[in-house]
Amino acid sequence: MGLDRMGLWQLFQAGGAMMWPIALCSVFALAVMIERFNYLRRVSIDTQALIENILEKMKRHEIKDALKFCDEATNPIANILKAGMLKYDRPREQVREAMEDASLYEIPKLEKNLKLLGTIAHISPLLGLLGTLIGMLRCFQVIQAKSASMHSVLPADLAGGLWEALLTAIAGLVVAIPAYLAYNYLVSRVDAFILEMEKASTELLNFLAE
Repeated sequence: MGLDRMGLWQLFQAGGAMMWPIALCSVFALAVMIERFNYLRRVSIDTQALIENILEKMKRHEIKDALKFCDEATNPIANILKAGMLKYDRPREQVREAMEDASLYEIPKLEKNLKLLGTIAHISPLLGLLGTLIGMLRCFQVIQAKSASMHSVLPADLAGGLWEALLTAIAGLVVAIPAYLAYNYLVSRVDAFILEMEKASTELLNFLAE
């Protein structure tokens, strides 16, 4: 049967047992990507507008309004600034420590499941390679069995092992490539978010030090 006439399930079955862990990796990778993209989209905010609003309220000594504004923002940067504002009447070092403590809580939420996505991107090709080796092993077993029985080896005898070898390699790469691209993109987004946190924290510290 030609490749163009085979359905997904037939291709999956032809790939052998290693297609199952590869498929499981694809499910986890897709779930992580959807969750992380949605989370980062939900917490994205105009950081400069946020800090300008907060500083304007603090200039007018409207501390409660500034804190309320941070609560309504539901954003990691707003939460860090809120931690600093709660210590606005304390020494600069205490304000800094309060924001650093808050960042230790917020940053892991930004990085959640990224290690899992990176792991999937790395192990999927290895699972494909393992499937390839298993498929090639099956081919050599067929050759050995045919040789031992003094029968000639036909291309059809090796087809099953070759299908398994090629399909698992392809499946591993199909999962790994988008997972790796998504991982790098999400890491860059998180790094940019952390940089914005640091800038916003510095602006608040400088304002309180005036």
